[in-house]
This record gives sequence, structure tokens and C-alpha cells, in this order.
Amino acid sequence: MDLKQYVAIVHDFPKKGIEFKDITPLMNNGEAFKYATEQIVEYAKEKEIDIVVGPEARGFIIGCPVAFALGVGFSPVRKEGKLPRETVKVEYGLEYGKDVLTIHKDAIKPGQKVLIIDDLLATGGTIDATIKLVEQLGGVVVGCAFLIELTYLNGREKLIGYDIKALMQY
Repeated sequence: MDLKQYVAIVHDFPKKGIEFKDITPLMNNGEAFKYATEQIVEYAKEKEIDIVVGPEARGFIIGCPVAFALGVGFSPVRKEGKLPRETVKVEYGLEYGKDVLTIHKDAIKPGQKVLIIDDLLATGGTIDATIKLVEQLGGVVVGCAFLIELTYLNGREKLIGYDIKALMQY
């Protein structure tokens, strides 16, 4: 299935010069969303994962159905102040400043095989920070899966040494 036909390109969003890749048409189409989810599930089966981790918010949208299909848990990664119990955190750089991501301190057990899922691999900053959180808790990142990779932003360079699966590349 050509998943790109279900991605809307929105010019000049969120600012002039950006071509935003909108995955909501893919999510709106049951057949396309199921196909995309199944592709990531097949990748995850090869990795024999114990848990899926996804950064907010679209990592939840993609990660939860994958975790469900695999019969494993899902742990959210959120911005600081959004998780209710004790967390660990990592600060990471954005295009214009810094941000902080957190995960519950008991979300990952030492040695658990973790698959990180998000909708998009762009510069790699969010996923690099997510990897650091997982590893801080003793988890082993066995793969990172994305619907879309923006190859021109070189996000893989921040993720050297990690296995990456992207269903579409732009």
C-alpha cells in the first residue's frame, strides 16, 4: 500500500517555508491506519520487545495500537509537569531553545527491550531524548519506528547505533 497517498502536505504550516506532513488522513482511513500499524507490529515482532514507549502526542496515537496488537504495555513520554507520579527527566535542544521530557520512574524495568514509536523522525532531538530516558531507567532500546522520516533533516545522525524503521521517507 502506498501510504504517502494518505499524507496531506500542508504548505507554510506552522510557519512560512515549512511543508507539514499531516498524518490525519492516514488515521482517518481505517485500512491505511491498520496497514501502517501492522507494518510496525511486524517490525516489532522481530525485536521481541517487552514494552512500547512513545513521546507525546502522536507517539501515543501510533504506539498504543502497536502495543495492543503485541500484547505488551505502553509507556508515555511527556513534557515536564504532565505525568502525575515520580519521573526522570532529560533536557534537550529545540530549534529555538530547550525543552524537557519525562517518563515515570517505574515505567521501564532494567533489561526490558523497548521499541520507541513516533509519527515522525525529523532532526532526531525528541527521539534522542526519549532514548536517554529509557536508558536512564535501564531499558534496552532495540528499535525506533516511525510513519515518516524527513531524510533531509538528518535525524538518523543523532540515532547512530539504533535500528530505525520508517514506513515513508521524504
